Amino acid sequence: MEQQPSTMTSPRIVVIAPDSFKGSLTSIEAAQAMALGIQRVWPDAECRLLPMADGGEGTLDACLHEDAAGERLQARVRGAGLGQRDAQFGITQRDGKAIAVIEVAQVVGITDSNGMAAPVGQRTTFGVGELLRQVLDRGVRDVMLGLGGSSTNDGGAGLLVGLGARLLDAAGQAVEPVPNQLQRVVKVDLGGLDARIAQCRLTILSDVNNPLTGPHGATAVFGPQKGVTPDLQARFDAAIGNFAECAEQAFQRAVRTLPGAGAAGGLGFACRLLGGTVHSGAEVIVGLLQLDRAIEDAGWVLTGEGRSDAQTLHGKTPEVVARHARQQRLPVTLLSGSVDRTALPALNEIFDGCFSLTFGPSTLPELMADSRALLADAAGQLACLMGRS
Repeated sequence: MEQQPSTMTSPRIVVIAPDSFKGSLTSIEAAQAMALGIQRVWPDAECRLLPMADGGEGTLDACLHEDAAGERLQARVRGAGLGQRDAQFGITQRDGKAIAVIEVAQVVGITDSNGMAAPVGQRTTFGVGELLRQVLDRGVRDVMLGLGGSSTNDGGAGLLVGLGARLLDAAGQAVEPVPNQLQRVVKVDLGGLDARIAQCRLTILSDVNNPLTGPHGATAVFGPQKGVTPDLQARFDAAIGNFAECAEQAFQRAVRTLPGAGAAGGLGFACRLLGGTVHSGAEVIVGLLQLDRAIEDAGWVLTGEGRSDAQTLHGKTPEVVARHARQQRLPVTLLSGSVDRTALPALNEIFDGCFSLTFGPSTLPELMADSRALLADAAGQLACLMGRS
């Protein structure tokens, strides 16, 4: 690998752009801990904190970080198990235009114990549709929808019903938009679909390129982490496929095989039916936070995530940050909670060193509980490696 020359000056300028360390630190907390460690060694360092995300948990925080024009709002909607919950969303301004930021994990997140308490066959994205309607009520027509971290596997049927569509069975009776019932759908009635959605520009933030169904689809690949057991997989996949066929007929669009249709348990499919376009979540956030401008006169870029492995190089936040840094010939270092040793040859093609937080034998709960201090210590050691003040 060709090593990029360090261009550090004094005072040193470091751009710190990590994703969240899921389960222990938000991206903001991770960036702050890294800055703390660096400034122990370089007291005069200018640390530019750009907490990142890729469409999953933390997307809302990243979009609103130090955004004077941004608003963090709250809406009462139904969660994955249809219990009421408060979901945060944001409205920011770009070029004089209001943009809403919806993080699906705020509504049907896999970390929501109440939603996860419902059987996966009874979970729905209905509340996402409710939240989108509340955004429309505010007059906003430009929406960014982060799809990561969902607990649902309903093909986005709940989203459509939440927006006013109806799922009907052979007798013309309404069908619940949950995996256990989707095999009964024979028609998707769009007569009540909120007409305002046609005026929306819906930007889908995702790092998932899977189709809706099949061996590489939502149920097969992501279902197990949501509770889809092997005996349910074929049934759910077929049920979602049945719903998708009816929905495509209603919308007169064929999107189930397109990249990203399988994101968030198939929520990407429903978003594509509504005219949404799929984008790399990390790339969109990089643009919003103006990473390229931040690194123009910097000397070092530091990024990281909870765990880095081969998947990191498929559009995850650290990889996207690294590509932008290397375009400006800046050294970029990876500092993550853990690093898969087998992935090091590939990771070293883009990062100038890959480091983890472990200083000695510890259990995972111990490491997660102490992650802030460990991250600061490790960042400080990296600063020593780059040169003391």
